[in-house]
Amino acid sequence: MYEVEMKFPVEDAAAIESRLLALGAASRGTVSQLDRYFNHPCRDFALTDEAVRLRRAGERVELTYKGPRVDAVTKTRREHSLPLAAPDTFGGPRATVEAWTGLLVSLGFRVVAEVAKDRTALSLERGSLAVEIAIDTVAGLGAFVELELLAEEAGLDAARNCLRDLARELGLTVSERRSYLELLLEGRGGEAAGSAGS
Repeated sequence: MYEVEMKFPVEDAAAIESRLLALGAASRGTVSQLDRYFNHPCRDFALTDEAVRLRRAGERVELTYKGPRVDAVTKTRREHSLPLAAPDTFGGPRATVEAWTGLLVSLGFRVVAEVAKDRTALSLERGSLAVEIAIDTVAGLGAFVELELLAEEAGLDAARNCLRDLARELGLTVSERRSYLELLLEGRGGEAAGSAGS
């Protein structure tokens, strides 16, 4: 499966959420997320446009690999995401992240940075496609709206067209292809390793 995504900086996130609800989007609530990104011991993810990320979202923890972007307009890429052990196994979600960080560091991976955000999740049916929408308030960056679909290779064009049409309908015109990680690292003049993060 491919993750087809478009992301837009916004000044009035509440207005976008209101528009989405008026279009029939279903809200799934808001959760705080902490994403910890890693660089590979043998290849530089900043150069290969890949990412390995541990995400804590409320009580859930998952490990994700994101491959390089496959087009020049959207942030379409292959993604593998796996839920990790139930939080109580390691003493809670924070402890789970630390335990997995220890494993990855022992294997030679290096922690690059963390991205903290509050994410309001919505879903919207567009024909036969179910668009996942995230309204993010990212520490140090501001507010963004992400539109996302999962698609098989044969459905990539339909997914891209769906997201472009929805973006136009919402008045979102300036797409941001850089990840939150890239934006944060560029803002602090740091090493842009692990560029594929959301």
